[in-house]
Amino acid sequence: MVVAEVFSRPRSLPSVQSISPPLTGKTPGPLMSDNNPYHSPTIPAAGKTSPADHGELPPWRTADLPEPLPFSFMNTLRTIGPGAILLAAAIGGGEWIVGPLMAVKYGPTILWIATTGIIIQSLFNLEAVRYTLYTGEPIISGIMRLRPGPKFWAPFYLTIGAAQLATPALAVGAATVLITAYVGDNAGPEFNAARGVVAMVIILVTVVLLQSGKSIERVLEKASWLMVAFIFTFLIAVNVRFVPRSVWWTTFQGFAMPHGLPEGVDIVLLALFAATAGSGGLGNMTISNWFRDKGFGMGRYMGGFGSALREGHAELAPVGCVFPVTPKNLDRWQSWWRYAIADQTILWAMGCFLGMFLNVNLVLHIVGGSEVSENTLGAFQAKFLAAFWPPLWWLALINGFWILYSTHMGNTDCLVRTSADILWSASPGVRRWSASKLYAVILVIFTLWALVAANFGSVLSLFKVLGIVANPIMAIAAVQILRVNTRFLPKEIQPPLWRQAGLIICALFYGGLTLALIWSMRTPKA
Repeated sequence: MVVAEVFSRPRSLPSVQSISPPLTGKTPGPLMSDNNPYHSPTIPAAGKTSPADHGELPPWRTADLPEPLPFSFMNTLRTIGPGAILLAAAIGGGEWIVGPLMAVKYGPTILWIATTGIIIQSLFNLEAVRYTLYTGEPIISGIMRLRPGPKFWAPFYLTIGAAQLATPALAVGAATVLITAYVGDNAGPEFNAARGVVAMVIILVTVVLLQSGKSIERVLEKASWLMVAFIFTFLIAVNVRFVPRSVWWTTFQGFAMPHGLPEGVDIVLLALFAATAGSGGLGNMTISNWFRDKGFGMGRYMGGFGSALREGHAELAPVGCVFPVTPKNLDRWQSWWRYAIADQTILWAMGCFLGMFLNVNLVLHIVGGSEVSENTLGAFQAKFLAAFWPPLWWLALINGFWILYSTHMGNTDCLVRTSADILWSASPGVRRWSASKLYAVILVIFTLWALVAANFGSVLSLFKVLGIVANPIMAIAAVQILRVNTRFLPKEIQPPLWRQAGLIICALFYGGLTLALIWSMRTPKA
């Protein structure tokens, strides 16, 4: 049903009276630059503020919806990109650590949880993007328009976001992979000090990369495409070469057919698996920020975050911009929506499924009935492959490094970007700075914390924090997105009932896991 929306013809739309005056600047056309067809170093001018219900933040500006490139296969390749960032961030600890661990520990019949999580999260993501296409604002700004307003929701999401992503679990994981490659075997506790040092280097390198380009979104997008290309090329090659067809079929059945949960299943690991099969928590919400910075829909009027060390990018506007409901704008909306579906369903959701499938498929064949701990699973894979061709030891661990590092890089930007957007929307005083300087200051603050937290514990123990916090974020935000999209968006572009039901299912699914987590923590183990 979702994929069909991408290629469906626009349905006839009613004629609606425009509420916008003539623009004081030229309406942005579809071709803006060679690298990004929707990017410009300046923000087009918009008309007066909209009289529509705007909640607890200032009213939006108004302008016509920019014209996208005509929808086609080649233009889709030119347009999509935020999904690649989120995919690179999603293919991380869930695929390299938790997914394989769950499959080895409980068998392939547990894998349908990942499929469920990915489907639900893809619906969540698109509804977050829906708001951004209409207003140019990230979904977190829409949430702060709800009562009781930014005085409550700003500190709430700043706190819960930091609780989820401020601890650099994936940097520690990437450091572990590098040390394992260096010593030629699993890096045990005797390498904890070295692991911490390497993790700190990885954290600092990430800061340099994020501040290396004019547009942070463009830096992330280019890096993400490269990392995703390497990861999938390697995984497809080794799966085709080494995994028998019978294992492929068993793995596929596990993903496709729901089963009862195993007796005594670890609820923390289950919740972590359900969240990290996709992006899990704050990452899902941040997709709308990247859509804005890419220039999707009304994001074309917003600018974005750039490097504080570089010039030549459009600074972030303080408030969003909505379009009047006219036949022309609604027709353009249909094209933008199909591009969004292509980005989130075909690129992100299918990429998440394939990434999880290929990692788990390989591990189920390699491990068989062996007892392997979460700390040695990566080295176990690399040793198995190296028995066939010694350079595969290095290639397997390089692949593991990129899987974990891509997530660390995405999570770093996700936390900093969301925190900066919250402060930018909620606090007029903060807007005395430039948005890019605000981003840089927050990046420095979280980096200093990460340099300390990198020595706090094992990879899995740090990573569990991410999954535990991700579940309540998904449950709460799903309800809020439903309210935002049915309150602030015109009826012509509000989500249909089946998508509204999807958000309710998302809230129930992750809310249920949150309650199970709380119950498991209250119940003493035998």
